[in-house]
Amino acid sequence: MRQATASTLLIGVLLVAGCGAGPRHAASTTAPSVTAPPATTTPTSTGTAFNPTDIAWLQLTVAMTERLLPVLDLVPARTTDPAWRQTAAQVATARRADLDRARRLLADAAAPTTNPHEGHDMPGMVTPPEMTALRATSGQSFHRLLAGHLRAHLAQSVRIATAEQQSGSQRETIALAAAVVRNGTADLAGLDELDRPPGTQPATGHRE
Repeated sequence: MRQATASTLLIGVLLVAGCGAGPRHAASTTAPSVTAPPATTTPTSTGTAFNPTDIAWLQLTVAMTERLLPVLDLVPARTTDPAWRQTAAQVATARRADLDRARRLLADAAAPTTNPHEGHDMPGMVTPPEMTALRATSGQSFHRLLAGHLRAHLAQSVRIATAEQQSGSQRETIALAAAVVRNGTADLAGLDELDRPPGTQPATGHRE
């Protein structure tokens, strides 16, 4: 019953976050729309108990991160560009830390050891055929594919972490979601800089 409730609530969280609004275009180099949470948004509770939204978000975060890391592990062999290598290494380090925290929190919550999202192809996740395509290319072609997949993952992560901030209840889980939103937004901005065509000007306004 608890698992069913968590899965049902997760669907609601994803709908609130706008996750099912359109078709999946992971390899597109156009950034999905990401709406930052209002500055006044605070969770309704900051206790120590986990609610179903916390569990569902942690499980989805684990599944998404486990799908992303093999993509980032391809980078050293597929490109010699130091900027792309550095970006991939930085994102991988942050996401591995998030993964460790999410797994620890799931253990603290005594959540089921089987993740219901394992093996699912959801927004922000690279599919097996897409992994095959990544392994078959290198250089600029690899950069384009990597940028699309990385942007899709980061944008989706920010969306669902924002929903966790709004609907979760466990303070450490909400804190992790806040870090995902903060770091994911910064990584998206950095990716835009890295992926900008030569000779173009950066957009007005920047993160201090």
